[in-house]
Amino acid sequence: MIPHIVGEQLFPAIALSSAMGIPVAEQDVLGDAVVAHAPLDPTVAECGPQEWMFADWEEYLQAPRDLHPHADGPTGMEPEIFHMAVRLHPADRALRRPEWQRIAQQLTHVAGLAPTGDEHACRWVALQARPGRLDVIANRIRGDGTRAQQPRLLARTLSEECRRIETDLGLVPAQSHGGRPSTARLPAQRPALPRTTPDQSPPAVAAQVATLMHHLADETNGPIASVRGLIEQAAHRLDELPHAYGPQVAHQLEWIARRLYGIQHDLDATTADLPGASQRATARSVTPPPAPRSTPPRHSR
Repeated sequence: MIPHIVGEQLFPAIALSSAMGIPVAEQDVLGDAVVAHAPLDPTVAECGPQEWMFADWEEYLQAPRDLHPHADGPTGMEPEIFHMAVRLHPADRALRRPEWQRIAQQLTHVAGLAPTGDEHACRWVALQARPGRLDVIANRIRGDGTRAQQPRLLARTLSEECRRIETDLGLVPAQSHGGRPSTARLPAQRPALPRTTPDQSPPAVAAQVATLMHHLADETNGPIASVRGLIEQAAHRLDELPHAYGPQVAHQLEWIARRLYGIQHDLDATTADLPGASQRATARSVTPPPAPRSTPPRHSR
């Protein structure tokens, strides 16, 4: 299961249209596409949520801004509509509706949108409109007029929660190794074996090979991390295309990137006992870049 922070918007209609993946009119009933949502105010839910039209969900998500027009973020006027999505592995089984509901509730909880027992939690809705994908859209303005306090390392928090969900539901894991930084954006470099030295004893050769392998697997400036970063950037760009092939290919690229990360770990493990292995950096990390802003899709009004 791969989590992805799609982005932030000022208007819920943009995120809702993106989640549906097709042009949507205000009068269209979203019906079974809505698998979970925050508790609805009895004064708002005049009919069952399965009968709500696109315009009803748009109004529902926009209401906190109308009720609290001065609930700006720390830097002033900030987008309050938050959109995240998760995608299953192509080999995963089809999930049942209660399982999608559980996933939505766990993700909104760890994302700081709906803490357990919080009567002022954010309004949110989860849509399962595309095969193997769940979109969660929320207004980060809480019922008391404050902004939701989300984890500083939100992407990592979501990834860790997805690993737990994979285990609980028996899903195909996104990677066979530990967690990894979200996206590498690094210049490609071509490594080479160190120059031949007079000492070509087996330990010396092994140390040279270990040095090269560690450079290949390095997360801060290694070539595999650079290639992985380019693949992930391409996946993000394709995911925002309005055409059907974009998200499908983006999904495949994201899995390719995760296999590359597994290769990095395999290289580390293979050379761990060679001479020179202790010379590598003990910690490698990269700061995830901000998620690219999506181009607002058009939808009929």
